[in-house]
Amino acid sequence: MTFAEVIEVVGKVVDAAGVAAIVVGALFATFLSVTRRREGNVYRLFRRRLGRSILLGLELLVAADIIRTVAVTPTLESVGVLAAIVLIRTFLSFSLELEITGRWPWQQAPEEDLPRSDAEDRDARSTGTRDAAGTVGP
Repeated sequence: MTFAEVIEVVGKVVDAAGVAAIVVGALFATFLSVTRRREGNVYRLFRRRLGRSILLGLELLVAADIIRTVAVTPTLESVGVLAAIVLIRTFLSFSLELEITGRWPWQQAPEEDLPRSDAEDRDARSTGTRDAAGTVGP
């Protein structure tokens, strides 16, 4: 195999990993939402999990595009196409981050708005306490 063929295969593997991250993340988010629908605030948790899997998949897809474009076909046209793809996917990533967290990626979260882990959510639900916003908490 030549170097270009190896890089093409690596790019396809990373592409497949990106698609797999989105599909598996969507299935996992759906499964958890269906099996835990009585635990409250399922929609918010589903959106957060689904958004995270889409963000991870987009990052992997961008990495695959960079690998193939820079290593295999570094022409001015291919770099221009790569730049357009990266801009579109970056915009999507920022939009998803805004949807998931309610703030831009460069904005720091206030201490009280930091997202809880699934384990913290589970612990809070087991104690049955809720904060002023109606979310379960300590």
